Amino acid sequence: MFYKAQNGLAEFDGGKIDYIKFGTGKRNAIILPGVGDGLRTVKGLAIPFAILYRRFAKDFTVYAFSRRRDISSGTTARQMADDLAKALDSLGLDKVDVVGVSQGGMIVQWLAIDHPEKVNKLVLAVTVSRPNDTLCDVLTRWIGMAEKEDYKSIMKDTARRAYSEKWLKSGKDHLMLGNFGRPKSFGRFITLAASGLTHDSYDELHRITAPTLVIGGKLDKIVTGRASEEIASQIPDCRLYMYEELGHGLYEEAPDFLDRVAEFFLADDSNRN
Repeated sequence: MFYKAQNGLAEFDGGKIDYIKFGTGKRNAIILPGVGDGLRTVKGLAIPFAILYRRFAKDFTVYAFSRRRDISSGTTARQMADDLAKALDSLGLDKVDVVGVSQGGMIVQWLAIDHPEKVNKLVLAVTVSRPNDTLCDVLTRWIGMAEKEDYKSIMKDTARRAYSEKWLKSGKDHLMLGNFGRPKSFGRFITLAASGLTHDSYDELHRITAPTLVIGGKLDKIVTGRASEEIASQIPDCRLYMYEELGHGLYEEAPDFLDRVAEFFLADDSNRN
């Protein structure tokens, strides 16, 4: 099987979370995707994820987690982090390297704050620590579209805001959007999007003890580049890297993004001040 890719289900306290696993490395790493998980979970996507993140396959055993199957309206990012911690417990995973992208980044902030024993190193990509005007406008629009079950508009607006004109003209945006099929219900997406409107970890970021890399895009039209700079200013042991010419979709557009994350995880930080 491709990089030993497999699909799995973590079960805990009556909850169930779909996950995928791939790679042959001794280090464990987890990836938490963004709000798109509300439209399509990782279930059945083990091979596509393994191909997309094959840079990690040799050095890491990688897990990508969805949110719980029966997620309730009003669930917060902090509660989703508690679910993730329980899923990690159910799989016997401790001290993992963690990548959180966009809304996934909001969740893993809380994982690092409330469950520090779970996090070895942390990467926060194109995410926020508290709502800003841009994010609130975007999420409110997406929620309105979802309430009308206007899937096409959500996809078009996501692409327009996430990617550069060059990337859109190349047609490569299908790499992300192609992973989604029209959901049977939009309730899950609305719950995930709404959690971004209430997420506020700003005053608690100083509690993060794991070495952290924050990655942002100066041209981010969803969370803003300033949001990444704001996070980095609050976390004690933190590095910041900003892509000057890219926005929210930098994790796909930047050819060195995966290398940058892997090198951070694999670096020996014993001599850091």
